[in-house]
Amino acid sequence: MAVIDIAHLTKQFDGFTAVNDVSFSVEAGEIFGLLGPNGAGKTTLIQMMLGLMTPTTGTVAILGMDIARDAEAILSRVNFSSTYVSMPTSLTLTENLTTFARLYGIRKPAAQIARLLALFEIESLANALTRNLSSGQLTRLSLAKALLNDPEILFLDEPTASLDPDIADKTRVLLQSICREHRMTLFYTSHNMQEMEAISDRILFLHQGRVLACGTPAEIVRRYRESDLEKVFLKVARGNDPEVAA
Repeated sequence: MAVIDIAHLTKQFDGFTAVNDVSFSVEAGEIFGLLGPNGAGKTTLIQMMLGLMTPTTGTVAILGMDIARDAEAILSRVNFSSTYVSMPTSLTLTENLTTFARLYGIRKPAAQIARLLALFEIESLANALTRNLSSGQLTRLSLAKALLNDPEILFLDEPTASLDPDIADKTRVLLQSICREHRMTLFYTSHNMQEMEAISDRILFLHQGRVLACGTPAEIVRRYRESDLEKVFLKVARGNDPEVAA
């Protein structure tokens, strides 16, 4: 069953087309990667999917509902985390998570917060001020916040960008485990090609606002006759692919 269904989505800004006639669907429990060079339209696409930006044309259906009509109902069942979104720095980790838990209407927030702090190995920082956290600790706090409401779909923007290799690997394994155990759908972006190739069930490759390819990592690598996804990305980003040049 498709929990995300995007049909002919287009967004234009003063004559510039940031997203151009994009269509795809994502199944329940799928780990779906969004890939593309800077300026490919990834952020604009995600903002339209979350109802933060109105499409010029096209539709966004999430969990069988139209984001234009049912945003509140949809957003109560999904969540979002980005390395580039900050949280109130004058609050402790527990205070931050408690605030968001109340906004999400979480029952027994203390137990949920304790569980998530332990999952991301930051329980020792529960009473630390957020302003004193490292970038990696902030990322783990943001991920804990995003899982407070046990979302059916989790949107992640560069989830491991600021993590050291050990914590990044633990985080990937944890997210995969949550997806498999709870059939949570993960929709995420990353510039870490090895990560994308390792955990994605399928990848949507955007370039200049258009869908360049969509399929499993292996299918995309074969299509471009390369040995791995990083070489495909470099070929596209540098304009060395005939399909891009056309």
